[in-house]
Amino acid sequence: MVIKVFLASSSGSTAIKKKQQDVLGFLEALKVDYAPLDIACNEDNRMWMRENVPVEKKPTNGIPLPPQIFNEESYCGDYETFFDAKEDNAVYAFLGLPPPPGSKKREVPMEFNGDEHTHEVGGETGEEAAEEATEEDAAAEEKVAKEEEEAVKDTEEAAEDTKAPVKQEEAQEEVEDEEAKGEDDQPVSEGEEDLGSEEEEELRQLEEEEEAPEVTEQEEEDE
Repeated sequence: MVIKVFLASSSGSTAIKKKQQDVLGFLEALKVDYAPLDIACNEDNRMWMRENVPVEKKPTNGIPLPPQIFNEESYCGDYETFFDAKEDNAVYAFLGLPPPPGSKKREVPMEFNGDEHTHEVGGETGEEAAEEATEEDAAAEEKVAKEEEEAVKDTEEAAEDTKAPVKQEEAQEEVEDEEAKGEDDQPVSEGEEDLGSEEEEELRQLEEEEEAPEVTEQEEEDE
């Protein structure tokens, strides 16, 4: 199968030239065999292209502009549909070609000349992609949960380390309070009691001696 690309080599439109170069450059990068067919210098190519582009794909004036892409006699599309297929990584399906060896396959319906066909292209199926996405999501959730659990554990250990010195200080304060209380409650010794009695006796004697002279002077005056 040969891909036919209808183009205008002498087009005065910069936009058309750029689109043609984009299509040809991408096909060369994929190493896809193609045949460029010039409609500017070959009237047969021009007429064949206009006759084989489906009516619903033609612009309102009925004259399709290059580049137009065919797979043998089957119409593939214009530049816009080619660009969309390239963005979706579905160029092989767009061209109606088998995928390169070693790639996963999925069936994509393609429409050639109004008839729908099924073609295998490289890529994952929707179910496989969904399964992989689910597995990735589950792994991500598990990782987040594990990180959260480790963070909580670290926080609890830090809290325990902070509480330990506080408890030790409280215990030390309680011991000091008990010692102070014990000193206050200690009974007075006999020696201290005797010392207090002697001080009281001396104080009483001094008071008597001070009162004694006053009485004597009063008696002398009376005499």
